[in-house]
Amino acid sequence: MKHREGTLAGWQGVNLYYQSWHPDEPSQAVVTLVHGLGGHSNVFQTAVEYLLPQGYEVYAFDLRGHGRSAEQRGHINAWAEFREDLRIFLRFVRSQRTSCPLILWGHSLGGTIVLDYVLRSPDEIQGLIVTAPALSKVSVSRTKLAIGRLMSRFVPRFSLRLGIHHYVGSRNPKVVEAYRQDPLRHEYGSARLATEYFSTVRWIYRHASELKIPLLILHGSSDRVTLPEGSRLFFQEVIFPDKEHREYPGSYHDLFVDTDYELVFLDLENWLKRHLIGAKTCQPFLTEA
Repeated sequence: MKHREGTLAGWQGVNLYYQSWHPDEPSQAVVTLVHGLGGHSNVFQTAVEYLLPQGYEVYAFDLRGHGRSAEQRGHINAWAEFREDLRIFLRFVRSQRTSCPLILWGHSLGGTIVLDYVLRSPDEIQGLIVTAPALSKVSVSRTKLAIGRLMSRFVPRFSLRLGIHHYVGSRNPKVVEAYRQDPLRHEYGSARLATEYFSTVRWIYRHASELKIPLLILHGSSDRVTLPEGSRLFFQEVIFPDKEHREYPGSYHDLFVDTDYELVFLDLENWLKRHLIGAKTCQPFLTEA
């Protein structure tokens, strides 16, 4: 296994941290990961450890305002910043792995980001996975949301703690404790991020019927961060026949580190295998001299 990390210039030159993992043998595809609000690319370590032995390369980056990337924590001026950062990162991935099938996986807010992106630029993606996408009510108080809407017009960088408890992410107490001690995580969201998020969700629902690539949606029935009703409703709006939706009874928000994560990974692996039948394998990733 080879691990790489570095930085690249995102939209308008914002410095973005990224990392990638490569199996030693020829891989089946590249899986590109987009994390959620307050997280960073390292939160997918369990998924990386599962995907690599199955023959997948993995790329991930820290969203602007997150992890080791630049900008104010939990703030954007416009949703286009997320979209164009992802476009630049995918272009970078393609420059590294030109012949590989490309699967895009977004979690939570990352699910919202990838859905918005793919509905606008579907051609370069061979499959889409969204886990616990933020597509409905979120676990933030109505008072804070109202303040966010008001302040977005006048003080868009105004930021508040979201008040989302660590224990709603996973039923595994070791994971919850790791969340508490993780210096790269944050709990903030700006006023402008809130209004841009709700505007983007409305746009996604209006255009759901235009989705034309294979789709897998995974959600926990006991998710209190992004409610599972959002996934159900969006799935119903998608008319493209190659779509699947799975809801795991009792599972929490971060499916890939919850107590039944192995079942989630098995479903994900089976979906990937079905959608990569006949695809050419990638060539081994060569170490730079």
